[in-house]
Amino acid sequence: MTDYGEIYRKYFSDVYKYMLALSRNEAIAEEVTQETFFKAMRHIDQFKGNCKLYVWLCQIARNTYISLYQKQKRNISSVDTEFSETTSDLEKDYLDKEAMKQLHILIHNLKEPYKEIFTLRVFGELPFSQIGELFGKTDSWARLIFYRAKKQLQEEFK
Repeated sequence: MTDYGEIYRKYFSDVYKYMLALSRNEAIAEEVTQETFFKAMRHIDQFKGNCKLYVWLCQIARNTYISLYQKQKRNISSVDTEFSETTSDLEKDYLDKEAMKQLHILIHNLKEPYKEIFTLRVFGELPFSQIGELFGKTDSWARLIFYRAKKQLQEEFK
């Protein structure tokens, strides 16, 4: 018999941090993480053991987040404004705020998996090995995708 409480205690924090890196919103990260564990416990029999349990949970979390994001996608401009307000230091001058807003727009416009890899690395501060594992790839692949995303952002920011 599976000890759901032990799985929850062991992995909740890691899955929450992963979702926080993706969503950059504590409320969304908590909601998606709770939903992830609810789904995982309902479908634990579908876990084949082909990957680590943490990776399986993060895949559920990612899919749950994407579904939620697509439902809320209709009002992107308010999400952009909210992000800019929460990440900007109130004491920065106008030019810094504009630069942050422009950078966020550029990140938002990156294609997948570049956007997610960049976000996980910069905002989530995840190591390349863990990012690669989440995608079923190597850490070298994660480094390459991150480098390409960073290069694209640098070129477009000019």
